[in-house]
Amino acid sequence: MATQRFLTLDDVAEVLNVSWSQAYALVRRKELIAIQIGGRGQWRVEKDELERFIQQKYAEARASVAEPVPDDAEADSPS
Repeated sequence: MATQRFLTLDDVAEVLNVSWSQAYALVRRKELIAIQIGGRGQWRVEKDELERFIQQKYAEARASVAEPVPDDAEADSPS
C-alpha cells in the first residue's frame, strides 16, 4: 500500500489539535498551503506542507522569545 501523501482538513485539525474551522481559516488566510480537489472543492494538504507550517510556527516562536521586551519604565521615559 502506498504512503498517503495528502491530508484532509479533518486530519490537519487532528494533528494540530484545533477545530476543523480553525484549520480551514489557516488555509483561507494562506498560512497553510492547500489544494482543492473535485467538484465540491474539498481541501487537501500535503504532509510536507503541514510539516513546513509547523516548523515555521516554531521558528516564529523562537524569534519572538529572542526579541527583548521593553520595560514599562523605558517605554515611558523620553528619549
